[in-house]
Amino acid sequence: MDWRSVNFDWNRARAFLVTAEEGSLSAAARALEITQPTLSRQVTALEKELGVALFERIGRGLELTPNGLDLLQHVRAMGEAANQLALTASGRSESVEGHICLSATEVTAAYTLPPLIQKLRQQQPGISVEIVASNHASDLQRREADIALRAFQPTQPELIARRVGDIEVGLYASTDYLSAIGHPTTLAAFNRADYICFGENERLIEAMRHFGLELSRQNFPLITESHLVHWELVKQGLAIGIMPADIGDREPGVVRVMPERSLLTTPLWLVAHRELKTNRRVRVVFDFLAQELSGAG
Repeated sequence: MDWRSVNFDWNRARAFLVTAEEGSLSAAARALEITQPTLSRQVTALEKELGVALFERIGRGLELTPNGLDLLQHVRAMGEAANQLALTASGRSESVEGHICLSATEVTAAYTLPPLIQKLRQQQPGISVEIVASNHASDLQRREADIALRAFQPTQPELIARRVGDIEVGLYASTDYLSAIGHPTTLAAFNRADYICFGENERLIEAMRHFGLELSRQNFPLITESHLVHWELVKQGLAIGIMPADIGDREPGVVRVMPERSLLTTPLWLVAHRELKTNRRVRVVFDFLAQELSGAG
């Protein structure tokens, strides 16, 4: 390999990659936590070093040039390699103290994690914890989190997953809402009730069949992507919603709808990157959560 030909700055290549991924200089600057003028200078410097134009302005936005598109795949591969380097290096750390990032759904982050984090901090006061509350799976390979709690088993070979239990889910409504619709007791009556949707009607309609319900889109006058907003709408008596039973059963003013019917069960997986699994700090937190969530804590 002719090392003399590799004469550009990786920070500039990263600036190009993140700008292409984020779609604008402002978004890329926020992602990298640098100023937009600094980022712009880095991209411009890379263009001069390579002797090609990477972007062209379209209105207020940026669009990759043909040269930019050709080079993007190579720079993306460099980014993945740099990420793997960071993962491997962090994996060799034996220190328990430091930062850990956990990713979980809004409901898990709000209701399940707090007491566990309190116990973890008592045992390991040197660990600082960041919680990413999102209903979209964080990309562990891109270091969006160190450990994730998910309701599905990952398929990527780079990830290590342990099933730590099951989440039992039921239908819930406030006593005020049930009173307003006449305290229904039959499936036919519940088929006429209002429900709250997460944004994908068909999947939720299919899930409702588990409870014997035959619903249509007309049964879902309320839609929200936020599980916390969903639960607040239930508590305030707007419609029937869905919630893990350990949370719903202890909420004052809310009761389980059709309690005689079996709960819907989904798995709970604890996931980490295989390189990070060798990091003592991540391993300690991973094992702690596995023990607590499996009921062995």
